[in-house]
Amino acid sequence: MSPDGRRAARLWAVVLVFAGVGVARSVQVGIPFRDPGGDFLARRIVITTGVFAALVLLDGLLRTPRPWTRAALTATVRDRWPPRRLALAASALLAYLVTYFVYHNLKSWDVLNAPRDAMLLRWDRALFAGHSPAVLLHDLLGTHVAAWVLMIWYEAFPALVVVAFPAAVALARRTRDAYAGIAALVWVWILGTATYYAIPSLGPFHAAPEEFAGLPHTMIQDTQAHYLAQRDALLAHPHGPDVFAQISAFASLHVGVTATILGLAWWHRMRRTTIALTVFLAGTMVATVYLGWHFAVDVPAGLAIAAAAWWLGPRTVGVRRPAAATAHSPDAASTRLSRSLRRST
Repeated sequence: MSPDGRRAARLWAVVLVFAGVGVARSVQVGIPFRDPGGDFLARRIVITTGVFAALVLLDGLLRTPRPWTRAALTATVRDRWPPRRLALAASALLAYLVTYFVYHNLKSWDVLNAPRDAMLLRWDRALFAGHSPAVLLHDLLGTHVAAWVLMIWYEAFPALVVVAFPAAVALARRTRDAYAGIAALVWVWILGTATYYAIPSLGPFHAAPEEFAGLPHTMIQDTQAHYLAQRDALLAHPHGPDVFAQISAFASLHVGVTATILGLAWWHRMRRTTIALTVFLAGTMVATVYLGWHFAVDVPAGLAIAAAAWWLGPRTVGVRRPAAATAHSPDAASTRLSRSLRRST
């Protein structure tokens, strides 16, 4: 078996073990795997295919010397993406999507466990000398403009994830780097699931709603109410065909996954992207506590998960060192493209 084949096999071994855990939990609770509306697998496959194709085209443009012609672009894409490399890319992306699907089902069934929010509230108070970290943020930032800004900031996360994991494959110089990144992303969802079951929780917006009563009504409150209604429906009728829950607090995977994506940029030596994602991560850490989604202790837990994912991911697929910076790196290529466009205008 080739080195790339071994990397794919090792990644899939982890994914299949995680899927086996999901099957065992499914049997335990008597609830089958579900994909409501295709949101966690079927539609994700379609969206991922489209995003990947767009990124391959963008990568081809960045790598093709000017003046661009259709023939030159086609030749660049074909040279970079022979059938074997496309098959490896598809395998990596599918491994991620299967992990994501299993993660969401295990997260749904986690609400059958008794929440331990009171303990997490006590931890937060102990860390902040008896104060609520969310209320401290409200006092510091205010509860008007900041609430809307942080709502938009927080809600940007799904778009980031949808683009980031196909980018980890499409923009990687080498297949080994693509597999290292996807393996880290697979591990962050797996480790996040483990923390959900270690300390089941719903979040401070549910445990201490009075602390968030002064915030303006936005889509955040609607989503939080929707998630609680999902939980109530599953607890009332766990075997109903349409019930599916999406609420867990510890640890913060908004933080954990964002930090893992930041690790992707660092791994590929994308300096400007790393800086931008560092700023985005900092805002996400503030937003997730400010808006009541997570306890303050969930934030370092999310960072720890990301660190563990990046320790485990590359080693899982037998990769030890990050990509070296080259003239063909995404940041370098985007700089050449912007300069070229400025010269032509």
